[in-house]
Amino acid sequence: MSGAFDLLTQADWAIWGGAVLLLFLLIVSFRSRSYVFCQYLKTMTGIALRPTEVRRAFKTGGREGVREMFLDLIIREDLKDGPVAIPEGVSKQ
Repeated sequence: MSGAFDLLTQADWAIWGGAVLLLFLLIVSFRSRSYVFCQYLKTMTGIALRPTEVRRAFKTGGREGVREMFLDLIIREDLKDGPVAIPEGVSKQ
């Protein structure tokens, strides 16, 4: 069984190096999710967040926690502009 894990040839080292590289890329992609979300949020809505806030919301509530935080921030940003004027004569359906 130990013979299966011996790294004897250059091909064995190349396969091992490829596996380590893929693992590294997987870890980096998972770590960068909060940064990408913050950049997207800033670009699309103008709301600036720190990645630590997103990680904290994900840790406490998962995807739903981040979604709730996002919706709360959007609502707060809309309320800063004041109430929306409703035109006169518009019928409710």
